[in-house]
Amino acid sequence: MAQVNENYLKLKAGYLFPEIGRRVKKFCDENPSAKVIRLGIGDVTEPLPPAITAAMHKAVDEMAVRSTFRGYGPEQGYDFLREAIAKHDYNARGVNVVADEVFVSDGSKCDTGNILDIFGSQNVVAVTDPVYPVYVDTNVMAGHTGPADDAGRFGGLVYLPATAANDFTPPLPDRKVDLIYLCYPNNPTGTVATRETLAKWVQYAKANDAIILYDAAYEAYITDPSIPHSIYEIEGGKDVAIEFRSFSKTAGFTGTRCAFTVVPKGLTGTANGTRQSVHALWNRRHTTKFNGVSYVIQRGAEAVYSPEGQKQVREIIAFYLENARLLREGLTKAGVAVYGGVNAPYVWLKTPGNLSSWVFFDKLLTQAHLVGTPGSGFGASGEGYFRLSAFNSRENVEEAVRRFAALSK
Repeated sequence: MAQVNENYLKLKAGYLFPEIGRRVKKFCDENPSAKVIRLGIGDVTEPLPPAITAAMHKAVDEMAVRSTFRGYGPEQGYDFLREAIAKHDYNARGVNVVADEVFVSDGSKCDTGNILDIFGSQNVVAVTDPVYPVYVDTNVMAGHTGPADDAGRFGGLVYLPATAANDFTPPLPDRKVDLIYLCYPNNPTGTVATRETLAKWVQYAKANDAIILYDAAYEAYITDPSIPHSIYEIEGGKDVAIEFRSFSKTAGFTGTRCAFTVVPKGLTGTANGTRQSVHALWNRRHTTKFNGVSYVIQRGAEAVYSPEGQKQVREIIAFYLENARLLREGLTKAGVAVYGGVNAPYVWLKTPGNLSSWVFFDKLLTQAHLVGTPGSGFGASGEGYFRLSAFNSRENVEEAVRRFAALSK
C-alpha cells in the first residue's frame, strides 16, 4: 500500500484562505442578494499597467514568428530580466547584487516553501508570530515540526511574538536558531522594520551562523525614506540572508505569476562538517524542479523597469496606499485600534469588544457583509486581531468604511 506523507496530517485545519472562502461561499449561497465586499485575501484588483501589457503583446507577436519564437528558456530566468532586477532593485540602492544571483520564479509563496528543499530537517527554525501561514505549514509538511498544541503552535518551531505590547517588533530568539523567517513590510501586521532593527537581526545571524529568509514582497509600498527596502542594505546582510520578492503586489502579477529570489554567492551552510554554497544548491534545485517563467511574462516583468512602467506602477501603488489610508483613518474614527497601513497595503486592527478573531469574522460577514482575515489564522499571537487588505476599488473601500462605522454604533 502506498504510504502518504504523515506530516500533512499534522495540519488539522484547512489552509487559512480556503477556509475563508468556504465560509463566504456558504453565506453568499444563503444570502444571494447581499453585496459582499472582500477585504480578505490580498489579491490585486487593478489591471496591469499599459507598459506591461504592451510588452507582453509584443512578446506574443514574437512567439508567432519562427525567427523570434522561443521554446524552453533558462530556468533561472532570461538575462534581460535578471540584469534589470539587479540594476534597478539593488544596484540603484548601492547594493552589489549581480544578475546571476537572481532566480526568476512563478511566485514568492512557492519559493519560500521550496527553499526548504535545500536545508536539512535538523535545523531549528524561528518564525514571527503572527506570521504568513506558508512559512509554518511548509515546515510542517517537510517534517521539521512536532504536532500543534491547543494554541496552534507546532512543536519544534521557535515562535517570536509580535503584538501591540512590543510595537509588533518580535524579539531576537532567546536561543540559537538556524533559519529565521522575516517579512517586511510585514504580512499580516502591515508594520515595517527600521534599519536598526534589521541590523540586530543581521548581527544575530552572524553570531549564530544562521540564515535569514527575508520576504520583501511588499517593499515597493515603503514610502518612508528611512526604512530599508532590502536586508542587503544592511552591512553584512548578503552574508546571512536570502531575499524573496514578487511582481504580484508591486505590478499586479497575481494572475500572471512572476517573482524572484536572490541567493548571494557567498552565502554558505554546512553539510558533513564542511561549508557548502547555498547558491549552488538552490541553482541545482531550481533547474531540476522548475522549467522557468514564460518568455511573455518575463518581458512584461522587464517592462516594470522602463520609465513608463515605473511611473505606472507607482501610480497603482499610490492608489492602494490611499485605500489603506482611508481604511486606517475610517476605522480609527469608528473607535477601532488600528496598526500598519502606512508603508504597506495591509491594515491590522484589534477586534472590538475583545471578540475572538473568527467570531469577529462571522459578525463582520453576517452583519456588515464585509470579509477580512482572522488574525488567529496567522498564529496564536494573532488572536484578537484582524487583517484588512487595501487591494480593492475605491468605491468598495469607501463603502466598507461606512459599514464599519455603522457596525460600531
